[in-house]
Amino acid sequence: MKTNGAGFEAIVRVRGLCKGYEEGGRTHTVLDNVDLDIYAGEFFVLLGKSGSGKSTLLNLMSGIDRPDAGQITVHGTDITALDEYRQTIFRRDHIGIVFQFFNLIPTLTVLENITLPLELRGSNRRNAEAQGMDLLERVGLADRAGDFPDKLSGGEQQRVAIARALAHEPALVLADEPTGNLDEETGERVLALLLELTRERGKTLVMATHNPEIIPFADRVARIHDGKLRITLNQSIVSG
Repeated sequence: MKTNGAGFEAIVRVRGLCKGYEEGGRTHTVLDNVDLDIYAGEFFVLLGKSGSGKSTLLNLMSGIDRPDAGQITVHGTDITALDEYRQTIFRRDHIGIVFQFFNLIPTLTVLENITLPLELRGSNRRNAEAQGMDLLERVGLADRAGDFPDKLSGGEQQRVAIARALAHEPALVLADEPTGNLDEETGERVLALLLELTRERGKTLVMATHNPEIIPFADRVARIHDGKLRITLNQSIVSG
């Protein structure tokens, strides 16, 4: 594993995870008895084609979706044992999410989008705005704090989304195709920024993508095929 600060404590533990969907009167198995440990501070990539189950696995890790069977422990909490309300609170406090299509709230300014997670946790507005402006400085958008999302380019919106995901200092950051809606050059800049910010803060980053060009930056990669995971250190995949 790269010496990027990744430790040996499993922040995510997945055991016997199963998930399927009904399609055309048949059950389509997406994840089949998956076991997985993700360690504190590492950059873990879920690689697979569209429909392979990588986004489903992220949704299960975040508590947005529920498995058919199995257990997921995040930061010491069995999230599969929580009811919907407690899953929402846990996600708010411990997980940051970066979506492919940004998911910024159009009626809130850039700064308000970033401070919303903090205010939902009870931070007072002044402290939340100070933290939000610090993050906007880091992503190079301090001068756009008062703008609304529709005034920003795609790359700028994704930088705001990254700042929002990190605002509440989550232990785990989940990124679902975060560069998939951007051109190649902008996507490379956004990926570099996401890695820089998560690694300097010691966060665990799990990214779902179909883009193999991300492999060299990862600590480990799981290829998803037919509901199964094949996990390899990135050096082994690149060389083999």
